[in-house]
Amino acid sequence: MAPRILLVRHGRTAWSVTGRHTGRTDVPLTDEGRAQADALGDRLAQAPWHGLPDAEIRTSPLSRASETCERAGFGDRATAWDALQEWDYGDAEGLTTEEIARRRGGDWVIWRDGVVGGETLGQLRDRADEVAGAARVALDAGRDLVLFAHGHILRAVTARWLGLDVSFAARLRLEPAAVCVLALAYGGPAVERWNDTAHLDPAA
Repeated sequence: MAPRILLVRHGRTAWSVTGRHTGRTDVPLTDEGRAQADALGDRLAQAPWHGLPDAEIRTSPLSRASETCERAGFGDRATAWDALQEWDYGDAEGLTTEEIARRRGGDWVIWRDGVVGGETLGQLRDRADEVAGAARVALDAGRDLVLFAHGHILRAVTARWLGLDVSFAARLRLEPAAVCVLALAYGGPAVERWNDTAHLDPAA
């Protein structure tokens, strides 16, 4: 089978339930989030993944990602990587989109307007480029790579993987504990699977 880059968003947290921007605050998984991580592990143990025995595993050092990685069965193989940390939201940390828009006196879109006191869109793009570059190296070497991280950084990585402006990430929905796959098609970067949460559906 051709090598794969798996992107895995961490399970649900109390802040993700309420829509609060969770950057560098180390918010733990909820009971539901831990159950999602367990279900994710069961999914990745089955075909076509078969536990990804030869894959390189990297995780954000933040506990919601590293615990998801561990509960999914990859903790003993994982290396923490700062480049996978979530966007530093600065003054927007812990606030909802509606709260931030009110503070700014009107409409606010993070992928257009950025944040105050945190990472700029350019800094986020540079981190995403670092991760996308490592993904390309892995594929070119014929290795599977699994990245456990966060919603916004993984969307930014995907935009840059496709060679698009980081703001394209606004068009990519990504749910907690979802699995995505980046690959190559016709010699160039492609998305093979996106926002797959079938393992969280009891009827699946």
